[in-house]
Amino acid sequence: MDPISVLAQINVDISGSIANVGYGLAAIGPAIGVGIVVGKTIEGIARQPELSGKLQGTMWIGIAFTEALAFVGIGVAFLFGY
Repeated sequence: MDPISVLAQINVDISGSIANVGYGLAAIGPAIGVGIVVGKTIEGIARQPELSGKLQGTMWIGIAFTEALAFVGIGVAFLFGY
């Protein structure tokens, strides 16, 4: 095998792996964000139990926006990596 075809194959293997690693890193952010949102909601309910309904509604909206980041991450991984 000539060296150029070997380098081309290595380049293909590396770019696919980088896309997978990139999506893995992109999924860490939303996971941390959801943890913070839920933790702060629990803290708010513990401080003011009468607001639990409003806080839970706001929590679900915050989780939805945070999870949208994971969808953006997988979209970018498919766009650039595959």
